[in-house]
Amino acid sequence: MSSYCSSVLLIALLLVCSQLLQVATAREQYHEFVIRGASVTRLCRQRSIMTVNGQFPGPALEVNEGDSLIVRVINRGGYNVTVHWHGVRQMRTGWSDGPEFVTQCPIRPGGSYTYRFTVAGQEGTLWWHAHSSWLRATVHGALIIRPRAGVAAYPFNVDGKPPAREIPVILGEWWDMNPIDVVRTATRTGAAPNISDALTVNGQPGDLYRCSSSKDTATFTVKSGETNLLRFINAALNTELFVSLAGHTMTVVAADASYTKPYSTSVVMIAPGQTTDVLVTFDQPPGRYYLAARAYASAQGVPFDNTTTTAVFEYDDGSTSSAPMMPTLPAYNDTAAATTFTTSLRGLRKAELPSRVDESLFFTVGVGLFNCSTGQSCGGPNNTRFAASINNVSFVLPSTVSILQAHYHANTADEVFTDDFPANPPVQFDYTAQNVSRALWQPVPGTKVYRLKYGAAVQVVLQGTNIFAGENHPIHIHGYDFYILGEGFGNFDAATDTAKLNMDDPPMRNTVGVPVNGWAVIRFVADNPGVWLMHCHLDVHITWGLAMAFLVEDGVGELQSLQAPPPDLPLC
Repeated sequence: MSSYCSSVLLIALLLVCSQLLQVATAREQYHEFVIRGASVTRLCRQRSIMTVNGQFPGPALEVNEGDSLIVRVINRGGYNVTVHWHGVRQMRTGWSDGPEFVTQCPIRPGGSYTYRFTVAGQEGTLWWHAHSSWLRATVHGALIIRPRAGVAAYPFNVDGKPPAREIPVILGEWWDMNPIDVVRTATRTGAAPNISDALTVNGQPGDLYRCSSSKDTATFTVKSGETNLLRFINAALNTELFVSLAGHTMTVVAADASYTKPYSTSVVMIAPGQTTDVLVTFDQPPGRYYLAARAYASAQGVPFDNTTTTAVFEYDDGSTSSAPMMPTLPAYNDTAAATTFTTSLRGLRKAELPSRVDESLFFTVGVGLFNCSTGQSCGGPNNTRFAASINNVSFVLPSTVSILQAHYHANTADEVFTDDFPANPPVQFDYTAQNVSRALWQPVPGTKVYRLKYGAAVQVVLQGTNIFAGENHPIHIHGYDFYILGEGFGNFDAATDTAKLNMDDPPMRNTVGVPVNGWAVIRFVADNPGVWLMHCHLDVHITWGLAMAFLVEDGVGELQSLQAPPPDLPLC
């Protein structure tokens, strides 16, 4: 046998062995999530909340890259529910993505549904949460993805050693009343919903609140000299957050389950939906140190939860009786601090950007107002109802069948949605002007999707608007990661701003903060067939209609096509 043939045979054998190793190291996990009420006490008040398996926050799922998850969700609560696996690519498994009336009908009380998907090509921190009404206030938990067993290690290991321990830190919001009642009241009147009564760390408000004490404060014990990995998740409904750990430097190493170049900072800014992994070396004098978080509130004149939540990191050889040291956090309206953080993130490796752009889209995002119906009293400004939109279309969810079902069974599609979502705003104007004409304040309600060919390279300019109030909008796309090529303030100008885009090492994320009265540019390849919701992850805004959906057509053959719906898909 020639040396050439021997080399080819050896390469083939190595490829087969590699594939067998990958199959051997991947696992299939089965879990049951039981949605049910549980009684908890916060801020001296006891109330019943929706939980998974009685836990708040819910159980953390820990997988290795390549593992498959089978999660049976059993609804024993009093509300319709779905579960979204935030940031999971869901390749061809859109039926398991979870947004209510987009990819499935809700699981009714007494019903169940089994989500089946594989976590492939992603490592880091993601999370899961309810995607029905405001249930995700308490129905959420961590999804931790480690490198495939026996194949790879964290790229940020020091001297080959992984962090001594990993600590999930879930940031949230707490209402003294049922959050479902909060949003229902607001929806009925058209007013803005009540702001939260507290912020939380791992479900606890911390000892700065009324009726709180050390037992109402999340506490983490650490060892001197150890480097730990903190996995931040912002599960808050409506609040972007500044986070800082007193006396310690945090080194960002990943965001939204994508590795970043190490970036050292004293402050992390994290929007609802986003995750951020940081390394912390506990090298300070033994003692107790507050981790604190409070709002980054970018909209002028809009009420927000102006409280501070805390957790305590205490050295195991320090005094547990000493008062914790408090970090210095930016002011709630410190946009410069938020911008410094977001623009400092870089991808760990050179980006694999498509050389062409097939779909160049320009989407305006912002809040507006609907006129009140004749004879009706509305709770918004000047007897109006709050609304929100993308390209002046305020998204309306179907109620009889999901968009994905209607797409799959094409004979019903025309009755559920139209595929004429505009690629550009219907009217061009000075989007970030101080006084936008009132004629532009009222959007048009509709259930519209934007159709994409399989494999199309897509670039989207997300342009914030100053209609009613400019605000930082965390925009999340289901089923996709995307590169954030750049961001800036004012109106995006293709002639001058295109040259500023980072085409070398942009960060990859699934949720991008569109700066207040500014813009962000993202790019991705439409390689995942199905219907994928894009929306603001401030739940008050998606409630008002700040959403749209991409319909990605099937490609060629089975591996480029949406799988068939499962037999237990819930009925509407």
